[in-house]
Amino acid sequence: MENNQLNNNELENKELNNTEPNNNEYGSNELSGKPVRKKKTVPLGVFIVCVVLALLVGGSAAGAAAIMSYGSSDGGDKIDPKKIQSLKRQIDKYYKGDYKEEDLVDGAYHGYIDGLGDQYSAYLNKEEYKDDLESYSGNYSGIGITFGEDDDGNYEITEVTEGSPADKEGMKPGDFILKVDGEYYDTTDQMAHHMRGEEGTKVKVEYLHDDQVKEAELIRKNIHQQTVKHEMLDKETGLIEINSFIETTGADFEKAMDDIESKGAKYLILDLRDNGGGLVDECVKVADEFLDKGVICHVEDKNGRTETYDAENGKTGLKTVVLVNEYSASASEILSYAMKDNDYTIIGQKTYGKGVIQVTLPQKDGSALELTIMEYLSPNKHKVHKKGVTPNVKVEDDPDTEEDEQLEKAKEVVKKEK
Repeated sequence: MENNQLNNNELENKELNNTEPNNNEYGSNELSGKPVRKKKTVPLGVFIVCVVLALLVGGSAAGAAAIMSYGSSDGGDKIDPKKIQSLKRQIDKYYKGDYKEEDLVDGAYHGYIDGLGDQYSAYLNKEEYKDDLESYSGNYSGIGITFGEDDDGNYEITEVTEGSPADKEGMKPGDFILKVDGEYYDTTDQMAHHMRGEEGTKVKVEYLHDDQVKEAELIRKNIHQQTVKHEMLDKETGLIEINSFIETTGADFEKAMDDIESKGAKYLILDLRDNGGGLVDECVKVADEFLDKGVICHVEDKNGRTETYDAENGKTGLKTVVLVNEYSASASEILSYAMKDNDYTIIGQKTYGKGVIQVTLPQKDGSALELTIMEYLSPNKHKVHKKGVTPNVKVEDDPDTEEDEQLEKAKEVVKKEK
């Protein structure tokens, strides 16, 4: 799925409630069982932006007067309606190209939120928000990749859906998306939006693969993302892979557990490698399978107030180890740290380190605001953001060999678990 995974996409997820925010990775499902109450007032800065943009389109003197009553043009820290009008006049007088006023307005909204300097907060217009909701249903039309923004602002592929146009092209996790239809986009949401489209339509993608720039013309197709895969590695050992957390992940994971247990499994390897995150609630459902009461994670808001996700009584009896790597992020880090703090062995490489949670706030016009509102901590209150989860057993995968060194180590270690 073309989503804002480390930002995603994901699964990094989306809100269906127009009155109360649903908290999640990338703005996904509800952060807690308690509704978050919203005051029926409009933040001053938002009100100013709305009026300024109305003025930009309509150009009314009345609008200017209204805005001036809320913010002076003095100082660089306030929106100046006269400056907006001046910029528009100069565009009309000198700009050689064509433009649509709606694009200027849309750009202004995006830029206002971009000014926060937070790679995980974003304004989503109607189309982007629609794409966002589709991503977390697991069904959409696109090329079949999950990607996210790394610390340097590059768009890195973290997952390629098997059998998708991207898979057939040869795109791999670790490749970088450079341009879509010849254009570079400033946010993962915009980049993802332009990769999606009607089934059967074409899209050109420029990407970096093994230090070589490649360009591919792909035909979009309907993608059904299967986030949970499982198999028996031997008569006693089951493997469950989770590549992201969407609306169906918890239920699909439960089915996978039932299947391997019915086949006589005594040991389980839970593979969270290349899992960029997604819906927090779905992650919690999976974590609850492994914890017998107690805290799954703590969440802390800007004022230092904390809440907890708690596990319910009862857990699997399978001896379990967890596989992670540098592309395991966000919700997958919640899960892996919850298990590490409860004495499960974590194997692989240090995880990405995205320890903040976004809420998606739907707007009356069909757009949405995606905003970082909380940081999560492990059950023992270890920080995850920009730190990641350090494995108990460190193993790097050698890309020059066909063997999966991390999986082989997990198969060895799990048989020794008490």
